[in-house]
Amino acid sequence: MFKNICLLIIDMQYDFIKSPSPVFVNECRDIIPNIQKILNRFREKNLPRIFVKREHRESGIDVDLPRRELFIKNGGFLIENNLGSEIINELRPNKDEIVVIKRRFSAFFGTELDFLLRRMEIKTLILTGIQTPNCIRTTAFDAISYDYEVIVISDATKSKTDEIQNANLLDMKEVGIKILLTNELLNMLK
Repeated sequence: MFKNICLLIIDMQYDFIKSPSPVFVNECRDIIPNIQKILNRFREKNLPRIFVKREHRESGIDVDLPRRELFIKNGGFLIENNLGSEIINELRPNKDEIVVIKRRFSAFFGTELDFLLRRMEIKTLILTGIQTPNCIRTTAFDAISYDYEVIVISDATKSKTDEIQNANLLDMKEVGIKILLTNELLNMLK
């Protein structure tokens, strides 16, 4: 059904998963089993998968302006080479899997992602991870601007509240992004 498909696992890092981080997403652990199921299926079928993680320099010089005050006030978050910026153990990439580092919301902005996807001849992206209104959404919108087909897995993404999650999923659906459940995707990948 899908042609040249790639899984993106976005920002599944300790600072998003563990409280009291200033970027903690409540109930975010709920999506880990679904992402694991999808990741396992992609690994079984040897389909491309890319892990995306956000990192900042300790100085905060590379933090986007609206969040710089939050960064400084809290002594930083997602600082490179610290545990908070590491991908959680449950979803740790294998040595042969690609990890893309980003400094902004979108996995495309200022990264090698588009180059890698084109080199692999990818046409369809499956998006999972945190946070739907920020990193998932901006990546999805950039992806459709680059002419990729985009599928967001609703129960493998998370927002701070269900209301925010549902509003963003609906908005993405309205612009042509497909919204699927984990089991729907897994059935299509049999």
